[in-house]
Amino acid sequence: MNPQIAQLFQIAQKPSRLILGLMSGTSLDGLDLALCRFTGFGLNTQVELVQHKTILYSEEFKQSIREVFAKEQIHFPSLSTLNAQIGRLHAQYILDSLQNWGITPQEVDAIASHGQTVMHRPIRSGNLPDSTLQIGDGDHIAHLTGIITLSDFRQKHIAGGGEGAPLAVYGDYFLFSKKGANRILLNIGGIGNFTFLSGSQDPKDILVTDTGPGNTLLDAFVRQHFPGFHYDKDARLARQGILHIPLLDSLLNLPFFQEAFPKSTGPEYFNLALLNQVIQENGYSLTPVDTLRTLTELTAQSISKAMQSYIPNFHSLECQLIVSGGGSKNPLLMERFTKINPNMKVSESDQLGIASEAKEAVLFALLANETLMDDQVTSNRRLGDSPWLSLGKISLPN
Repeated sequence: MNPQIAQLFQIAQKPSRLILGLMSGTSLDGLDLALCRFTGFGLNTQVELVQHKTILYSEEFKQSIREVFAKEQIHFPSLSTLNAQIGRLHAQYILDSLQNWGITPQEVDAIASHGQTVMHRPIRSGNLPDSTLQIGDGDHIAHLTGIITLSDFRQKHIAGGGEGAPLAVYGDYFLFSKKGANRILLNIGGIGNFTFLSGSQDPKDILVTDTGPGNTLLDAFVRQHFPGFHYDKDARLARQGILHIPLLDSLLNLPFFQEAFPKSTGPEYFNLALLNQVIQENGYSLTPVDTLRTLTELTAQSISKAMQSYIPNFHSLECQLIVSGGGSKNPLLMERFTKINPNMKVSESDQLGIASEAKEAVLFALLANETLMDDQVTSNRRLGDSPWLSLGKISLPN
């Protein structure tokens, strides 16, 4: 037997596993790393966040990703090169981080790498299959670090009938569901998404969906119109603007918001070209700060409307809402969200023991733990409307 296959078996027999989760989102800021100690799996999962950090990408590197990110036409050799380059860069980040933490690669049982999304393409007509593409090849990470690597988690979800997103439902259910307590786990990254967890803990009662833009339009607009700024820190720019109701209404009437739940989306749809098209077609005239104020309201209202439409009895529901992601640090966005939803008790995921900025990396580490440990997987098992399968491809170091 290949000794690396034997090692996989041995990892699955261990009472606990040390797994390093990696997440690089559509905001393209950098790489989140979360070193996690897992015991158990499924609803019996226990996780200790041992270390976490975010390593920011250089502006030059972010620009190289933007050149192929969510575009219909690209320079294909650049995409091919980036697939290897991102994998190798992430491997170096891993080795540097482990050294700083005083941990050897031999102590880490597995790496769980999300990769960098460059295209997400759900096609709800049924004429073509849904598709998604994350680059940063797992083989490069495994070979350079010497650690078994699981990657490319979204492909199996699509193969099993999902859209490849959002995948947070697995970690949300296993880590944060609580008998007798209704909870909504809201992540506001580039795209907004939420998981509704019923106090029944019945997997059939789970609801999970993308809601529309989180920070993706806001950040892209800031980069384009405010040189030297990468995002609207503390909403200082948006607070200078005035809400433009006609533009808000036009954006909320876009086809995505009329589609049935659950659904997924990305910057392929919500981008500046779409925003400019809506503004030009309607002849709107507004200042950059007015646009930012309106886009902030769009995020708050689209998330709220998704919850109100998708979650049964939302307005009368006693429920705790737990927020994570970069949008949770936007004070204007959170003010507007809590104003729209006065019945919600809003807190951050830090209060449940997982740092908000580390949550998504932890969730991918959990997906790797599930693939290694879940002995009850079947092809027809589901978490709400989401296929419940073993996700990720396994790359061996040698």
